Amino acid sequence: MKFPVKFMPPIVWLVRTLVGAYPRWIGSAPSANQRIYFANHTSHMDTVVLWAALPGSLRANTRPVAAKDYWGGGGLRTQIARDELNVVMIDRAREDPEADPLDPLRDALEHGFSLIIFPEGTRAAQPLPGPFKSGLYRLATEFPQVELIPVYLENLHRSMPKGALLPVPIICTVRFGAPIALREGESKEQFLERARDAVIALAQ
Repeated sequence: MKFPVKFMPPIVWLVRTLVGAYPRWIGSAPSANQRIYFANHTSHMDTVVLWAALPGSLRANTRPVAAKDYWGGGGLRTQIARDELNVVMIDRAREDPEADPLDPLRDALEHGFSLIIFPEGTRAAQPLPGPFKSGLYRLATEFPQVELIPVYLENLHRSMPKGALLPVPIICTVRFGAPIALREGESKEQFLERARDAVIALAQ
């Protein structure tokens, strides 16, 4: 389901009512440029909150990346993922051991979409991100023209921690940082550490 830019989808209204999802652009600004927004991951609300913080004109072309085992299990959650968020599903269970989990992301990027990803790969019950997995590095290598925007989600680890069924109404801020890019000669480890540091810097 596609909404006109001036129409606020119900999920956006709900998220903003519950936790604010207030955007702060630090070192970057909203842009139609193709981007990968990468953020810390502390709750099941992270996907919706980051997407809701984007301007309406960008949401239609920005697809969150989310786990098929959580968002694809059916019911209201799957309906939201499919009809409102246009989620790119990844198979963490690796049902097909020959499949590359990044292929759906590559397909979305090749079709001009921006992405929202969480490079830790799983949620952490702490305010700062843990080590990043290699996916962000591989995408940065294969799609050098795509801007990489670090994002810090503040307070979501307190609003809806692991195990919580409903969010606590705490004001949450979404901080968008300056874009980074893979440097010539930079190793995977160096790049992933620098990308993680860019997210951590936004927590200050």
